[in-house]
Amino acid sequence: MTDSLISSAYTQALEVIGAVEPRIADATRQELADQRGSLKLIASENYASPAVLLTMGTWFSDKYAEGTVGHRFYAGCQNVDTVESLAAEHARELFGAPYAYVQPHSGIDANLVAFWSILANRVESPYLQKMQAKNVNELTEADWETLRGELGNQRLLGMSLDAGGHLTHGFRPNISGKMFHQQQYGTDPETGLLDYDAVAAKAREFKPLVLVAGYSAYPRRVNFAKMREIADEVGAVLMVDMAHFAGLVAGKVFTGEEDPVPFAHITTTTTHKSLRGPRGGMVLAQEEFAADVDRGCPMVLGGPLSHVMAAKAVAFAEARQSSFQAYAQQIADNAQSLADGFLKRDARLVTGGTDNHLVLLDVSGFGLTGRQAESALLDAGVVTNRNSIPADPNGAWYTSGIRLGTPALTTRGFGHDEFDTVAELIVDVLSNTEAGTTKAGGPSKASYALADGVADRTKAASGELLDKHPLYPGLVLG
Repeated sequence: MTDSLISSAYTQALEVIGAVEPRIADATRQELADQRGSLKLIASENYASPAVLLTMGTWFSDKYAEGTVGHRFYAGCQNVDTVESLAAEHARELFGAPYAYVQPHSGIDANLVAFWSILANRVESPYLQKMQAKNVNELTEADWETLRGELGNQRLLGMSLDAGGHLTHGFRPNISGKMFHQQQYGTDPETGLLDYDAVAAKAREFKPLVLVAGYSAYPRRVNFAKMREIADEVGAVLMVDMAHFAGLVAGKVFTGEEDPVPFAHITTTTTHKSLRGPRGGMVLAQEEFAADVDRGCPMVLGGPLSHVMAAKAVAFAEARQSSFQAYAQQIADNAQSLADGFLKRDARLVTGGTDNHLVLLDVSGFGLTGRQAESALLDAGVVTNRNSIPADPNGAWYTSGIRLGTPALTTRGFGHDEFDTVAELIVDVLSNTEAGTTKAGGPSKASYALADGVADRTKAASGELLDKHPLYPGLVLG
């Protein structure tokens, strides 16, 4: 696709949008400018290709298609069948999975499909069928307690939030914490690393129906063969949420025992993040769970987003190219460079480093909370997100860490030297930020003061890096 063709497509599209609501067209142009002008280090974000983005803006958006390929509840879905079939085919080939379900709208939806599929596969319960027919927003705590009792108090064991797990892995505020009686496993308090013997001991004691592996803020690889051994020993279903590192699996950076797909009964993922596709979700499953997962709509989901499934197909096709494997390896190499850059400047990293796509920086050594660090960095044009660290004294809102990922800037072409400079800029900002005080004069967890001139010099230095690696080079909006 030529630069002039891409520029023409977006220029004309924005003209059409602007003729109806110019403020939306203006906000869209500004979003591109903002993304071009900032160091995006949020580990869950990336830049999709123009082909993926354009695929979402079609009339597939107008089509209802509840059901599955060849078995829809609406007529006229033959083209949607083609789209969904292609997306699933690419996904199966890309990940070596027996079955792929590409309808979930998000990672949370994918996890919900997985949880309900496991319950439907493993548990016989008339009450479960009744619950599936109700609107989940109408369910009371009493309904959930009845369901848990009816299902024999089914149990879920997942990674704790402060150790790097995710809200959808059994935490009470999330629906996963209402569906199951849940407990968490953590990491070694000294190293921050997974202790498989400790996970096994916890599983033997708790005897979960579901053992959840995967993470959103754990900077190391996981041995999924060991996790499957633990699950098999206690008769649990192994579910792996690979939303964050799916691109490293697709790109063959994670292979063998570090590839979850051959070992998990069910694997869930988002399709953006390191996979660099559209915002959406997906479920991969072994054959014994395929029929249950295939009932995701109407069991959990409403009508699939056909235009997004089309974009998933395009993104998966891109990820099957050899260039994606080189990109995925560069993500991991750049994360190592970023970690090394912090360590040689005496910044503390959780687990002491990384071997995936992210680093978790403990900012308490700078006298800051994660919220203060995140805000000061944003003032300087560095986009990150605050994140809990193991045994975090500041909790999940203020936190003591910031999470940084390399997929987005790797897409822009950043390499070793640039990520070393990024580490230098971040340390400079945090070293020149002071925590504020409350109105009562005590220490504040939110307010902060960034020294004069730091934001400007950081933006100037990052601007030089960004200019060398433009976002969507050649895309010029008329």
